Amino acid sequence: MMINLLFTSWYSGVGGGETDLLVQAQALDPTRYRPHLLLPRPGELGEQWAAHGWPVHYERWRGASTWFVPAIWARFPVVQQMQTLLQSEHIDLIHADYHTLPLIYPAAKAAGIPLMWTCHGWWFHPKPWQRDFFRSLTGAARSHAIRDGFLGQPPFMPPDKLPVIYSGIDTERFAPGDDRKGTLDAINVPVDSPIVAMVARFQEVKGHHHFLAMAKEVLQAHPTTHFLIAGENAFGVARDESYRQQILDSITNDAQLSQRVHLLGFRADVEHVLRAADVVVCPSTFESYGKVNLEAMACAVPVVSTDRGGPAEIVRDGETGFLVNPADTSALSAAVSRLLSDEALRQQIGQQARAHVQEHFSIAIMAQKYERIFAELLND
Repeated sequence: MMINLLFTSWYSGVGGGETDLLVQAQALDPTRYRPHLLLPRPGELGEQWAAHGWPVHYERWRGASTWFVPAIWARFPVVQQMQTLLQSEHIDLIHADYHTLPLIYPAAKAAGIPLMWTCHGWWFHPKPWQRDFFRSLTGAARSHAIRDGFLGQPPFMPPDKLPVIYSGIDTERFAPGDDRKGTLDAINVPVDSPIVAMVARFQEVKGHHHFLAMAKEVLQAHPTTHFLIAGENAFGVARDESYRQQILDSITNDAQLSQRVHLLGFRADVEHVLRAADVVVCPSTFESYGKVNLEAMACAVPVVSTDRGGPAEIVRDGETGFLVNPADTSALSAAVSRLLSDEALRQQIGQQARAHVQEHFSIAIMAQKYERIFAELLND
């Protein structure tokens, strides 16, 4: 029997979490699951979802903040609308996001449909009046850093109630390749130049300003280096757009950076950007997971990442990449320069990194863990 599985997302743009959702849906057994998506508005996520031939549904709602009161949100009119959708589309199972959870859960409960959710943010740590609500749910967390932050110290419920399921990487898509020349030719960068890349949406926590400061230091030792930045303001937030403009001004107004830093915008083919790089840098102040590190590692490209949060679980320092303290641009530049100076080291770390991803972070591993939970929910 085909299982109609509904995913929910309050975000309609495509950032790391939304890419994660697409990968998770693709990883499901297509002979058993038909993935649906519920969104509050059209956007890039819905377009990409529909391109796979999967149903997309729309209801208007406001995403929950961390202050939501479950009993009040369960009475909102959109809950009845969601319940009607679940019944009319014959949904068998729901995978929810945090911001939709206090609405879709009461709808699912009324319709008798099992539900689970995945926690993507440590900052969702529940308030006292929310804890019984979360204790009653089946869930998972994207990393130990996320789970630890969400549960708090001491944890408000047993950690095994929220197992860690790492986001899987498509190691066929993200794999070593020989398309560097085409990628660099398209932006008029010499193919023999050292290349350092960053992939992230524009948000201050992502550390673009640290990346630029690091670039200035690296250029002193490696003056022919070019720096690629892929990503956009994925969700149209005014604060993030202001930060984006700040970064653009910093590049434009610097004679050196304006010639060496290339803004690529949103890239659906991000694997080509990663494969064009000699080193990929993640300069975030904090990363709940840091999926771009894994994508680069799967491409056998060494990473230099800050060690706050998820990256400390993903990157084995000195073996599959290098970890440095957040905001330490000197340490960032020293690690990048070391890799740029030593091709053999880059190759060794790149090969070890890809093997690490294949062994611990594959799509197959993620899919097996989710399908095990789905089976338990459907059999209850």
